[in-house]
Amino acid sequence: MKITEIITAKKPSLSFEVFPPKTSESFESVLSAAKEIALLSPSYMSVTYGAGGGTSQYTSDVCEALGDCGVTPLAHLSCICASKDRVREELQRLKDKGIENILALRGDIPVGYDKTSVHYHYASELAKEISDFGGFCIGGACYPEGHPESANSNADIESLKIKVENGVEFLTTQMFFDNNILYNFMYRLYRAGVNVPVVAGVMPVTNAKQVIRICKISGTALPQRFLRIVDRYGDDPDAMKQAGVAYAVEQIIDLFANGINAVHIYSMNKPDVAKAIKDNISEILK
Repeated sequence: MKITEIITAKKPSLSFEVFPPKTSESFESVLSAAKEIALLSPSYMSVTYGAGGGTSQYTSDVCEALGDCGVTPLAHLSCICASKDRVREELQRLKDKGIENILALRGDIPVGYDKTSVHYHYASELAKEISDFGGFCIGGACYPEGHPESANSNADIESLKIKVENGVEFLTTQMFFDNNILYNFMYRLYRAGVNVPVVAGVMPVTNAKQVIRICKISGTALPQRFLRIVDRYGDDPDAMKQAGVAYAVEQIIDLFANGINAVHIYSMNKPDVAKAIKDNISEILK
């Protein structure tokens, strides 16, 4: 099933993200966690793509396994270090495995990056490549607080418009911790004529130090209310997990109540966190 069919249905959509292993030794443990999350019957599950495509085989393998479990998979695909031949090979591999949905990403710029020697500079170029290949529902990433490398918010919106023109059919947001930021972003998209469905990305914080480091890199703002939670519970892993899940659940309920009908959870391969969230909103999802 295409992701656009899922996220535009009347029923609220709740999906989860998992990431593949870095080595073959940990493949079975990651696959086991992914299958455990799949037992929660999410709307769909996305599988990330390693830097430089180093885990591309694992990405497609996990996606295939999720499909066998009856869950619609969304395969991430990044292009910053990829040749056109490699991208086309990956697209054929995904197609052969029966995977219909791809999240087109540029990927993080590696150390020693030489932009004169690469085939793709932007995710929009990858989206065009996938669109020309045919047969996939294409998603893209968006940043409610603006991409860290964008000159300003207007330039960021213009980049999203190019993605959509090049074949992107839905957008998934970077994590955010203040829903008002998303609501303002949605209004700017509406004003700019970007009318594809938007999936809200929510990260339940279970490791305070990790999320603060991620936020510094991505430019995500941390509200004072959230910082107080981290300050109070950050040194107690169990308490931080419980507080992080509660904060995420509150975000999700508010999003659904305000008309955002699709939420994607960055679950970090943690079935217990995914289950806690699903259990807390089980009646709302009905």
